[in-house]
Amino acid sequence: MKKLLQAPNLALATLWADQLAAAGVGASVQRAHACAIVGQIPPDQALPEVWVDDESDHARAEALLAEWSRLPERRWACPSCTEIVEGPFEQCWNCGAPRPADP
Repeated sequence: MKKLLQAPNLALATLWADQLAAAGVGASVQRAHACAIVGQIPPDQALPEVWVDDESDHARAEALLAEWSRLPERRWACPSCTEIVEGPFEQCWNCGAPRPADP
């Protein structure tokens, strides 16, 4: 195992680990609940971390995270329910309809 990065919160750490796993890179979240002891240890020591299971996947994991951080933010209106969806989402959060293709 090798540490990939420290995340600002558990939600992002879990999201990143799940995205990496979906891309075929084994990853896990470490120190997931260490935030409960902030004050007894320094805050930066209590943040969750994302680790790759296989050190040989470390460079690929870094490249994937860098690629994902450059994805454009979008704002679109759902064709089914007219809900405004912001961010890199491919489905409407309200009704589940897919994002329409770009013109």
